[in-house]
Amino acid sequence: MFKKKEIFLSICLVFLVVFSANLALAGKHGDSKPVKQAILLVAFGTTVPEARKAFDQIESQVKSAFPGLEVRWAFTSSIVRKKLSEQGVKLDPPTVALAKILEDGFNRVVVASFHTIPGEEFHDLYKDVDAFRNMSGSHHRRILVARPLLSSRKHMEAAIDAMLEQTPKSRKPGDAILLMGHGSEHQPADALYAALNFYAQGKDSNLYIATVEGQPTLEDVVPKLKKNGVKKVFLMPFMAVAGDHAQNDMCGDEKDSWKSILTKDGFEVECVMKGTAENPKIVNLWIENIKASHSHFK
Repeated sequence: MFKKKEIFLSICLVFLVVFSANLALAGKHGDSKPVKQAILLVAFGTTVPEARKAFDQIESQVKSAFPGLEVRWAFTSSIVRKKLSEQGVKLDPPTVALAKILEDGFNRVVVASFHTIPGEEFHDLYKDVDAFRNMSGSHHRRILVARPLLSSRKHMEAAIDAMLEQTPKSRKPGDAILLMGHGSEHQPADALYAALNFYAQGKDSNLYIATVEGQPTLEDVVPKLKKNGVKKVFLMPFMAVAGDHAQNDMCGDEKDSWKSILTKDGFEVECVMKGTAENPKIVNLWIENIKASHSHFK
């Protein structure tokens, strides 16, 4: 029911934008419109209050990089938006947020994906934006989608360096770092975690990546930890926020959490609860992607 209501609202707003744009074109045919620029920040979202500080970090850095530009937010997860709504926090889905931006007269818009990989969420976002680009009367607007984090080898290696820098100073030689990625059913995008693991191993033989819902898995990593004689493992989320997956699947007290499984296997485990969006150097990689898209407006 919630999803149907969301789709209905999005369609209504899209028609409103089209209708308003066509009226404006009819009344001012041939007039050049002033350029109004905006950035729509799009993330999966989180319901964990303490994890939301990651989004404050993102917004602060984006506003610093693009002074004077309108900056707004949208969350792709309908479940997250519903839970936040019940808490009195209103966040729009990307379609509704974009429709409102266009209705407010912004005609140069970068939709900035703060996803880690170009998985299902990113592809759905791209298709939604493409629909707006193909609307009647859209020739006077430009809407571009910035790439997600793991968009190049350069960004993969820079992200690995940034994660190594936030490892606790208490790490000793022989201690391992295990990054928890989300994973995706979108297999071409999910394969990026294996590529990331390859580059990680090239920088630190005891740095590993596994995923919750994709490949590689924790089961793939544990035999390697044992083979290398690892005694202690630092668990760190490789997701924008240290939200539900990090707090429960990674470091929860349930017997199927990564912390519990590793502890049962004889490893000492320490959790570092800091999302990638809390790391300024990683946020700067996302901002580089926004700048690459924004440069097309000049």
